[in-house]
Amino acid sequence: MTLTDLLHALDSGETVPANSPLHAVMHETSQEALRITGELNGKYHEPVRVRELLAELTGREIDESVTLFPPFTSDFGKNIRLGKRVFLNAGCRFQDQGGIEIGDDCLIGHNTVIATLNHDLAPSRRGDLHPSPVVIGKNVWIGANVTILPGVTIGDDAVIAAASVVTKDVPARALMVGSPARILRTVEG
Repeated sequence: MTLTDLLHALDSGETVPANSPLHAVMHETSQEALRITGELNGKYHEPVRVRELLAELTGREIDESVTLFPPFTSDFGKNIRLGKRVFLNAGCRFQDQGGIEIGDDCLIGHNTVIATLNHDLAPSRRGDLHPSPVVIGKNVWIGANVTILPGVTIGDDAVIAAASVVTKDVPARALMVGSPARILRTVEG
C-alpha cells in the first residue's frame, strides 16, 4: 500500500480497518507530520519558511498569501487544501485524514480543532477509522476555540462564534453559536 492508495481510500470515505496495510501507511505518514510540525513549532521561522514547512506537510504548494501563526499541529498533513489569503491563528489542530478544505479569505481563530475521523462505535471494531471531510467555504470567520466535527460543510461568508462546536452543515452567511452550534441570525452585507 502507498500514500496514494490511502488518500484514494480516505477521499472515497472507505473505512480504514485497524491494523490493516492502509492503517500502517497512515501511521507512517503521521510520523512524518509529527517531524514537520515539530520543526515548525520548535523555534521562530520567517513567514516564507513557515509556508515552506506547510507545503512539505501538505505535499501541496501553499500560496504566498497564506499566513500561519504557530504552533500548529496536524496528525497527517497530506489531506489539507488551503485557498488564498487564509489566516490560521496559533494553536490550530487539524486531524485531516478525511480531508480538510479551506476556501479563499478564511480566518481561522486560535485553538480551532478540525476533526475528520470517527472511530467505530462497536467495541470489537473500535480501532477502525471512518473518514469524512470538512469543507469550509470562502470568506468564513471561525472564532477561537471552535471544534468542527467530521463531515461538516460550512457555507461561504459564515461566522462561527468562539467556543462553538459545529456538528452539522452551516448555511452560507449564517452566524452560528453554542454547543452544539445553532443559527443565531444571518450575516448581512
